Amino acid sequence: MLELVNQYAVVRLTADLSRLTPAERKMIPFLIKAAGRMDDMFRHQAGDAGVRYRIADKPDIPDPGARRYHEINYGPWDRLRDNEPFLPVPPKPLGANFYPPDLTREEFEAYVEAHPDEAGGLKSDYTMIRRLHGKKLVAIPYHVYFEDPLRAAAETLREAARLAEDAGLKHYLELRAEAFLTDQYRESDLAWLDMKQNRLEVVIGPIETYEDRLFGYKTAFEAYVLVKDVEWSRRLEKYADLLPDLQRRLPVPDEYKKESPGTDSDLNAYDVIYYAGDCNAGVKTIAINLPNDEVVQLEKGTRRLQLKNAMRAKFDRILMPIVGVLIASDQQKHVTFEAFFGNTMFHEVAHGLGIKNTIDGRGAVRQALRDEASALEEGKADILGLYMVEKLFADGVFTEGDILDHYVTFLAGIFRSVRFGASSAHGRANMLRFNFFKRYGAFRRDGANGRYRVVPEKMASAVAALSRKILVLQGDGDYAGVKDLVTEMGSVGPELQRDLDRLAAASIPVDIVFEQGLEVLGLK
Repeated sequence: MLELVNQYAVVRLTADLSRLTPAERKMIPFLIKAAGRMDDMFRHQAGDAGVRYRIADKPDIPDPGARRYHEINYGPWDRLRDNEPFLPVPPKPLGANFYPPDLTREEFEAYVEAHPDEAGGLKSDYTMIRRLHGKKLVAIPYHVYFEDPLRAAAETLREAARLAEDAGLKHYLELRAEAFLTDQYRESDLAWLDMKQNRLEVVIGPIETYEDRLFGYKTAFEAYVLVKDVEWSRRLEKYADLLPDLQRRLPVPDEYKKESPGTDSDLNAYDVIYYAGDCNAGVKTIAINLPNDEVVQLEKGTRRLQLKNAMRAKFDRILMPIVGVLIASDQQKHVTFEAFFGNTMFHEVAHGLGIKNTIDGRGAVRQALRDEASALEEGKADILGLYMVEKLFADGVFTEGDILDHYVTFLAGIFRSVRFGASSAHGRANMLRFNFFKRYGAFRRDGANGRYRVVPEKMASAVAALSRKILVLQGDGDYAGVKDLVTEMGSVGPELQRDLDRLAAASIPVDIVFEQGLEVLGLK
């Protein structure tokens, strides 16, 4: 299985720690220790423990490639191949291990309808669902189900807090530790948004819902430990202030942009020094936009964290080799790290645009679109990010490079992300966008050499049209409409598959995997 492992390029995860104070450097081992607690909890949520299969306990499978690929995927299912088993285990349930493995959407919805007083717990972001006496469903809060590892993580965060010199970071760590014991995360989310001056950063807890492909309700445990790049962050400060104006200019009727994004958002660049849990499984995240709590977003906005060192690794090791194979020779000069960074950055900013609650008052978009919510939200952020870049160039606010740099880099980025597979929300979102752009003639493929070129005069209209379609689907909470869109445009056609196979034949990695930890950082 070494050929599977080799799909991931190995990257040493380091950063310049010289600007940190001695106390901040002393905090890092505690933060990494707390982050490590997320690994085992996520592995359990992902279903590895659910099928009672741990390769470490199987001496009859000596293949080192299988063992390593199991580590990368946090279980025996291949995240680059729609979670197909790569070891002799049952198929992965859509609900991973958040729900009983045989639970269907129909059974769950019927049970909730018959027991409306239990709906809150069953649909909660922070519960594991189990059966009692065969039929009854019970919701077990995370702080009960994972009591021991969460108490240990909470105590480690408190130890880090005792070393913190920044008052905002200290307050956040204390509140996050308390949240681990109560599943009440909103107060710590608000405190996290209030932090402005800290150079050392940790994002930790049950956060994203991608792993729950049954409903998209349940949050998975993960963690990042990061160091702020102060110089790059100063370059980004002005863009967060533009959100209200950009919201007003979205290409949809007023009712689909009636919400006002929070104005306390900020945008910073970081070097990440440790990944754990959900964000470390399979494809690695290169930017963060949090919190996901819609109430917090509307009150204060979000924070956007650009993971510059991980982004650079993907650009150098993956994107540029793809460009050499699939992008027209005369347009290759338009693929730049600045445009890649900018497109990724504005993707995160664009999460704050649009609408968080359905226009007919049926509740949050995320609840209405269920298992399709994550993929559509990622698609929205991608396309609105590019829409924002267009507007900022037109306004003279964005002046680095030109719009063609962003168009061509964006197209190359689609080829990179489509390879993540159908099990990834980002991969599905990219496939939708590729097929939509193809229909609009936003790019052409030269049949003679199999290279793609952007058609700039058609790209802008395609960007506006797709932005409008996604925003309306979200505002309407149109689950059936999203399903139809995914069915129509969510698959890889034979021509594109042949081109993706060319990338594999050229031994271009699909993603990256890390050597990380205290020894790599020189702290051990």
